[in-house]
Amino acid sequence: MSKLDYWIDNKIVQNGFIWFFLFLILLTTIQADNRVSSSIFIILLLAPAVYINNVFILPFLRKKLLLFIGLFILNTLIFTIISVYIIKTVAYLDLEFWMFANFFGILFLAMIFASAIKIARDSFTRRQQEKEAELKLLKAQLNPHFLFNTLNNLYGLSVAKSDKLPNLMLKLSDLLRYSLYETKETVVPLEKEIQYLENYISLEKIRLEDKTDIQFIKTGNLSSKKIAPMLFIVFVENAFKHLGEESNNKSKVSVSINVKENNSLEFSCFNTRDKSQNMEGNLEEGKSGIGLQNAKKRLNLMYPEKHSLVIIEENENYIVNLKLDF
Repeated sequence: MSKLDYWIDNKIVQNGFIWFFLFLILLTTIQADNRVSSSIFIILLLAPAVYINNVFILPFLRKKLLLFIGLFILNTLIFTIISVYIIKTVAYLDLEFWMFANFFGILFLAMIFASAIKIARDSFTRRQQEKEAELKLLKAQLNPHFLFNTLNNLYGLSVAKSDKLPNLMLKLSDLLRYSLYETKETVVPLEKEIQYLENYISLEKIRLEDKTDIQFIKTGNLSSKKIAPMLFIVFVENAFKHLGEESNNKSKVSVSINVKENNSLEFSCFNTRDKSQNMEGNLEEGKSGIGLQNAKKRLNLMYPEKHSLVIIEENENYIVNLKLDF
């Protein structure tokens, strides 16, 4: 990052520039004996209301519009009353309605201007974060170890002239096509995402054969729903990578997707775990696909306030529960 980019991205510099720009506007419009001190004084009166609005009130814009409007107006009224009282006290002026109306208008416009800048800046930052997450997703689309193991297993089937080979080759082809081409979209049909998981699980079954009990359960109305691509694969991939055996010397993986009538989705991934490894630590470090941190980031970007992720690490089991609202 260049020095210019650093200063442009610096929030303190951004805020300082905006207030300096407002200072210049006040300097040219205020009719007073000392315009410089008057402009600085007005900015000091405006700043608390603006920052309270940006930090505490503006987040309600996406959640509860009416509450945001009410708090916005209330904040403007309270600080208008406080500011007019301070001006009256400092300047020894009689309180008149025009003073209240003028300052209310100035503060109202300043808060709208500040809110617009904050929304635009947050939108730009979020788009940048989405691009970073998409780049990490692209890097994680092909796990080399999985691909090499699959090709070795397919080679073994070809030597044995197994009847399973053509179907499994087709599944691998579909899996690669999906991960390379169809994940470029922001959202994809849920049915395609499920088909991708099915192909992945089918190829893992070649490696594990009869050593693992594998289940994939789908319930609910899966059609006409769309979802962010490759959202679940990090958890499924991790389940297979860190399998451990149960007391009956057989490992287990269970994946379920349930679309409910209230337009929500429940994803669950269960596996018996290798107790010698810290599975969440592996996810955090990104050793499994895009890693847990990037998975959380993508969820926060794509489904803000519309998801819950619970990870349970027991002595012998590892469970991931994810709920999404469409």
